[in-house]
Amino acid sequence: MLTAIIAFSLSALLLALAFRRVSRPRPRPTVDELDAVLPQTQCTRCNYPGCRPYADALLRGEADINQCPPGGEGGVRALARLLGVQPKPLNPAHGSVQTQPIVAVIDEQTCIGCTLCILACPVDAILGATKQMHTVITHECTGCELCVAPCPVDCIRMVPLAQPAANARPLLAWYRRVPTQLSVQADLARRRHQARLQRLAREKQERTARWQLAKTSTALPAAAEHVLPVPVRPSQNEIRAAIERARLKRAGKDHAARRAPLPNDDQARSDH
Repeated sequence: MLTAIIAFSLSALLLALAFRRVSRPRPRPTVDELDAVLPQTQCTRCNYPGCRPYADALLRGEADINQCPPGGEGGVRALARLLGVQPKPLNPAHGSVQTQPIVAVIDEQTCIGCTLCILACPVDAILGATKQMHTVITHECTGCELCVAPCPVDCIRMVPLAQPAANARPLLAWYRRVPTQLSVQADLARRRHQARLQRLAREKQERTARWQLAKTSTALPAAAEHVLPVPVRPSQNEIRAAIERARLKRAGKDHAARRAPLPNDDQARSDH
């Protein structure tokens, strides 16, 4: 009799614990938790300006879990698990799944130094200066492809990594408890993207403050000397001229073009 009572009591206790576990509401994930399982390519294919804005939209219920092609189906499952919803197939409207990490490569012989790719890179992984050769820092490139479209001479191509990680499924390591090469790369990309956003915000704030100082100062010329230069994109004429130089170089006429500079307008009128 005592044995039966003990067995019944234990069964009731186990049932109560199981019911409590099932009925307990699922804790709401944080933006950091959602951002942690995103691949950090910052590719904007999800229709948001970066991985964290996408995570924020997911938390607010304004975005769906199937908008991140670099993450693949594993990424959808990780987001579904955190949000307590059912997984669903990736939305093809946002692009196809990347099964292997890719990086950008610049043809340095064709590059005209327009800096448009530098302005487009979300993690500052491209080195170069105006009218100087550009190059990609391979281990910091996320493969977002945002630098390809702005290039006016099509000198940027995306190539698979020479030695991709052996455990590379969709682009990055999804929701793993043990750090891997890919998850470490995601953390690096997140830090570099955040640093870039902070730098851009700081530079804008400094330009605005110094410009206001220059406007209100009685010594306008002296104050204006300290105004930070505003970064400007190359003009269309500059880009067209650079493209023409690249075309002449490809045709083997670059040397002749340098030896025969175009006359200015005054010279042209004097010739007539």
